[in-house]
Amino acid sequence: MMSLMADSPVSSSSDDFAAFLDAELDSASDVSPDLDLENEEAEGEEEVEDEKGQDEDNGTSFGGDDDDDSTDSSRSKKRKIELIEAVVDPQSSVSRGEPAETSGASLALDVCTHPGVMGGMCIRCGQKVEDESGVAFGYIHKNLRLADDEIARLRDKDLKNLLRHKKLYLVLDLDHTLLNSTRLADISGEESYLKDQREVLPDALRSNLFKLDWIHMMTKLRPFVHTFLKEASSLFEMYIYTMGERPYALEMASLLDPGGIYFHSRVIAQSDSTRRHQKGLDVVLGQESAVLILDDTEVVWGKHRENLILMDRYHFFTSSCRQFGLKCKSLSELKSDENEAEGALSSVLKVLQRIHSLFFDPERGDNIMERDVRQVLKTVRKEILEGCKIVFTGVIPIQCQPENHHYWKLAEQLGATFSTEVDESVTHVVSMNDKTEKSRQASREKKFLVHPRWIEAANYLWRKPPEENFPVSS
Repeated sequence: MMSLMADSPVSSSSDDFAAFLDAELDSASDVSPDLDLENEEAEGEEEVEDEKGQDEDNGTSFGGDDDDDSTDSSRSKKRKIELIEAVVDPQSSVSRGEPAETSGASLALDVCTHPGVMGGMCIRCGQKVEDESGVAFGYIHKNLRLADDEIARLRDKDLKNLLRHKKLYLVLDLDHTLLNSTRLADISGEESYLKDQREVLPDALRSNLFKLDWIHMMTKLRPFVHTFLKEASSLFEMYIYTMGERPYALEMASLLDPGGIYFHSRVIAQSDSTRRHQKGLDVVLGQESAVLILDDTEVVWGKHRENLILMDRYHFFTSSCRQFGLKCKSLSELKSDENEAEGALSSVLKVLQRIHSLFFDPERGDNIMERDVRQVLKTVRKEILEGCKIVFTGVIPIQCQPENHHYWKLAEQLGATFSTEVDESVTHVVSMNDKTEKSRQASREKKFLVHPRWIEAANYLWRKPPEENFPVSS
């Protein structure tokens, strides 16, 4: 059972909440004021004894300060006993807001701000609360809602704890980012060997391919995903965030993290979002200034695109190609797969390591609490096409302002500069037709003549792609 005071130095607020509410409230009737609550062991988690923090406001641990341990410990145990009494007996003096004989904090209870509500009761004072304001965190605990002020407090406290251990937050999409799934009924004839001939599949494929009969699906994990998660976990506290339903999300989490060491309760599904068909960091207990996102779909992150690293989609199954209108054979039909060493996850891990290194650079003289990972992301992104000077021809419509066009803005974000004429300083001419005058001039003057997809590839690969792979045709 997890003690209210036992705080792993790098555990998340959501994990503490889940463990506390599950373990403590379920066993509340067995708790007496004489019990040494600090010596209870966390269920399923290792106790980290070198640093323990506690919440100075209500005794709930989310990662915190190391000061005044003895004073806070005493206060926390009192708070915890009051909370348990209130939840177990809603008619108790605590839940009614009457003075509690066992506590010197009765005045504080009388003016409780109700930082969170679970099942219609305040998680601090136990009073019934009908106000439905705040944000639901059902993935942490069923029927849990937290007030905006409490969310801000927890994020600030969690951030201090995480930065102390040189970690940031990483939010991971599932489908087409870490894996690819298909319904069993959608497996094509050319893919049927995946079901019928599993025993002859290569080991690398067989160990990452799962036939999930109970949900009528087959899932293929992306190459390098296990190494990626292991390496990223040393730098980030990781969340899963999917637009899939919760049973599917939990099943995928168990495939990616069978030991339960990377995500714990941090699995966010479609029903947890506060806006329909949109994802948002409002349901993540991490400061936006310290969050990075990996996702293959940009439009779902309308408010948080500055946090986003866009991933090249993983299309292993034929149904995935059809879903996105790709008229080509899938990897499964080709009996092929991404190269682990050069695939998307290997590439993006290097990017994440670079961003983490710059964020925690000991040579920086600013306050670490004021740093913003989004600014670091912009800096790293601008290195990709640094030194490239581009002329567009036959790409941007005449009626469009060049600087407002998608390819112009994307190349600018990647660090490129621009010209309207092919002069000596120009390095690349981007065109969709090799017969335009500027395309011909590029060929005569030995400039790189590339298709606009060269810019898109640079955006996904986080490096300048070989120009010869993006020729311009008639």
